[in-house]
Amino acid sequence: MSFKRADKVADLIRTEVSDILLRRINDPQVREITVTGVKVTDDLRHAKVFFVRTREGICSDETMEGLQRATGFIRRELGKRLRLRYVPEIKFIFDESFEYGDRIDRLLAEIKKNV
Repeated sequence: MSFKRADKVADLIRTEVSDILLRRINDPQVREITVTGVKVTDDLRHAKVFFVRTREGICSDETMEGLQRATGFIRRELGKRLRLRYVPEIKFIFDESFEYGDRIDRLLAEIKKNV
């Protein structure tokens, strides 16, 4: 089974962005964020970084603003850490699939309790 280069780069970006958010960003609005996945275009020019808030099921406007402010710094750090000709443009997207999965878990628990 062969992997596309974009998949390998996406995995590297996920690891590095998680580390940057954990260790290098001091903005309290961006704390407790978990990167759930990264999708990179085949030309490696654009990356969508999916994230969730660890303690909250919703994404506040302040969190998105904090991530937007940190995007330039994150790109510079990625440029230092990854050996790529071009550092992809980063777009942060709140991952709603975790909220959906949590809702299903609650519904199943309620059904189990009623049976």
